[in-house]
Amino acid sequence: MSLVDGLRSPHTPLRRFMDRELSAGASRLRINYRAQHRADQILLPPPGVATEAGTVGTAIDQRLRLAFTAASPVDDASLKGIACTGQIGGRGAGLRMRAVGNELAARLTETTLRLNLDNREMPMDRAHDEEEDLARLLIAAAWYQVMARNPFGFAHTPLSITALQHPDGFTLDRLLKLPHRDLVDDVVHQLYLATTGPLEDLRARTRPEDCTGGPTFAGARITADADLTVDGLLLDFKSTRHPLAEMSQRTAWQLTGYLLLDAADQYRIDSVGLYLTRSGVLASWPVDDFLALLGACRRDLTELRQVFAALLTGCRGQADARYFATQEETDRVRRLLQYLAPVAGPGHCPVCIQLLPESTGRPRKFCNPWCRGRAQVLQHRGLLPGGPHPLLPAPRKPHLDLPDDAEIVSLTARFPR
Repeated sequence: MSLVDGLRSPHTPLRRFMDRELSAGASRLRINYRAQHRADQILLPPPGVATEAGTVGTAIDQRLRLAFTAASPVDDASLKGIACTGQIGGRGAGLRMRAVGNELAARLTETTLRLNLDNREMPMDRAHDEEEDLARLLIAAAWYQVMARNPFGFAHTPLSITALQHPDGFTLDRLLKLPHRDLVDDVVHQLYLATTGPLEDLRARTRPEDCTGGPTFAGARITADADLTVDGLLLDFKSTRHPLAEMSQRTAWQLTGYLLLDAADQYRIDSVGLYLTRSGVLASWPVDDFLALLGACRRDLTELRQVFAALLTGCRGQADARYFATQEETDRVRRLLQYLAPVAGPGHCPVCIQLLPESTGRPRKFCNPWCRGRAQVLQHRGLLPGGPHPLLPAPRKPHLDLPDDAEIVSLTARFPR
């Protein structure tokens, strides 16, 4: 089960939960984000990047992580991709790709430690030739990462094409010559931009032991890979060429998902943020402000995390599913969502569930004009009483082992209506 996959469709249990729980949508957060995003220029990718923009994004993400902490020189997704390539058949190409991948991981680890990348007594960047070599290593690792996330897409990477065509001549040196010069330059230039802005300042006032690259979430029933936690700040890197449009609803929901998945408060997150690698802007929000801008119905983070955990547990690994096998299973998931839905008590706004302000005139139904307007949107989506029945798509997938009604009641007993 994947957080990103679960946010793509408006019909998944995960997305329906987010759409109702974050009653204001992303508009107010987007307005605040744009107010923070002040940049004189945007570093555009050179022509040779073309369809490899995602590869560059993955490489610069890992390079910036290593500037904060070198505890994991090779990210987990790349290691998984390296292992998976060994299963590819045909003239031993898969085994060769895996062997070269293991050499790559060893070289990347040695280079990271030798350059002492997270040493705060040294600047964020190293000599230009060293940064170019490091960029080639990270781009190659990014191609292996594609194998872990999308094996079909991996078949179109230069790594896979070259190894399948000439498995006997596929070596680490051959692999490191594959990245186009523009890809290497793009990674290096984004790093240089980071050395002159707020990310360098953030690095300077923290210690490597206060940082976690690619944080994972203990006990989570869903896969999610945030970029970095830095002394209580949950940070996601974005390498888009259109940074002003970056704060989409999916981005806002993704940041919220990372925040909620830390149910054990392992990282002691007190703020969340985005770093835009092409504009050098760091936008961040204290957790309370972040939830308020999204119109979170439950403002207590501990309670919201518990409800989110109940959703993931009740869906038994299928919170990202668009379809269920039978109508009975669809009905069970619908009932789970209804049990977990926030309910406005007397004197509370039916949209954001917050206490209504006092009125000297007629009793108020909504706390502000924004919630009055959002009510129509939520009703149309079946997320508020008075709208259509909250439907999930018709059954299509094989049978899933979902909880029965007694289990749902037990799961949600902690959240009285």
